[in-house]
Amino acid sequence: MKVDVYTLQGKKTGESVELPADIFEAPVNVDLMHQAYMRQLSNARLGTHSTKGRSEVSGGGKKPWKQKGTGRARQGSTRSAQWVGGGKVHTPKPRDYTKDMPKKMRRAALRSALSVKAAGHEIVVVDELKVDKPKTKEVAQALEKLIGEQTALILIPVKGEKEDLVVRSMRNLPDAKVLLASYLNIRDLLGYDKLVLPLSAIEVISSYLGK
Repeated sequence: MKVDVYTLQGKKTGESVELPADIFEAPVNVDLMHQAYMRQLSNARLGTHSTKGRSEVSGGGKKPWKQKGTGRARQGSTRSAQWVGGGKVHTPKPRDYTKDMPKKMRRAALRSALSVKAAGHEIVVVDELKVDKPKTKEVAQALEKLIGEQTALILIPVKGEKEDLVVRSMRNLPDAKVLLASYLNIRDLLGYDKLVLPLSAIEVISSYLGK
């Protein structure tokens, strides 16, 4: 698949690039994409939720009133679930939500997602991401010319001084996120309208997703 190459300001350079077919034209497996997406959401959960049961709350050592003769329902402890301040029943306890998924399946899901993006013309290739100084306003205006009023996931090949200026410029943009190409994941990929790819980032992606 051939796509045009743009500058960061949204102008065509007159060149085009061939996206690797084994990555951007791979068979789309929706079930695998869903499994990878749910795995990532599960692994992001801390699982630190905790509530106290009847045996963990303080007090309640004495029977509130005698068993018979009061006309009221029998009660054994003020720490039972029906009492204010009592223990909770069948409520969350700390647990591990981590799900495993083979690397081969995770990468196949990424190839499927990238293929969906490519088929929907949602991939924008730029020659390079370069700014002279961290200016959010200037970068926001450049992105608007490049992709319009849409959300964008911007990939950078490596993290260096030049890339750090880009990250700092886009840090406060609510509709854009900068991510290392080697950290590409299914959640971010599907969570943004457009994928902005510098030419050098395509090489990084090909290095671990190519067959």
